[in-house]
Amino acid sequence: MVAMVASSLFAALDKDGDGKVSFSELRACMAAAHLSGEEVAAIFAAADADGDGLLDQEEFLNLAREAEQQNEDDNIGCLREAFAMYAAAAEGGGEQCITPASLMRMLSRLGSSHGELGMEDCRAMICRFDLNGDGVLSFDEFRVMMHDGLM
Repeated sequence: MVAMVASSLFAALDKDGDGKVSFSELRACMAAAHLSGEEVAAIFAAADADGDGLLDQEEFLNLAREAEQQNEDDNIGCLREAFAMYAAAAEGGGEQCITPASLMRMLSRLGSSHGELGMEDCRAMICRFDLNGDGVLSFDEFRVMMHDGLM
C-alpha cells in the first residue's frame, strides 16, 4: 500500500517527468507538513543514497517506507501509554492486562459517564475484544480494538 501511494506521489512531484525529485520539489511537498527548510534538507540528504542531489523513485520509496515505519512506531508508543493507564498487573506476575476491575477503576478516575458502569458492564466491554477468551485484554487485543476504532 505504501509503495502504491508513494509511486503516485512521486509521479505528482516529478513535475518535469525526468524520473527524479529535486530538493525544491520535495520541499514544496513537505511544506504541508510544516517542516523547516533545514528539516527537509536533512531528510533529503539522508534519502539521497547515491548523492546525486536528486531522489529517484527507489530512494523516494525508501523514504516513504521509513516515514511509514516511524509513524507506526509512534502509534504503538501512544497505544502502549494508553494501555498502561487502563492495565493492571496480571495475577501471578505475568504481563499487564486490562481487567474488568482496572477498566472500571480508570473509567471512574476519568470522571466519564462510563464511570457509572458496573463490573458486569466492564466484563461485557472486555469480552467483545477478548480474542483468547481469558477474560482480560492483552496489549495486542487492546491494539486490535483501538485499530478498529471501536473504543
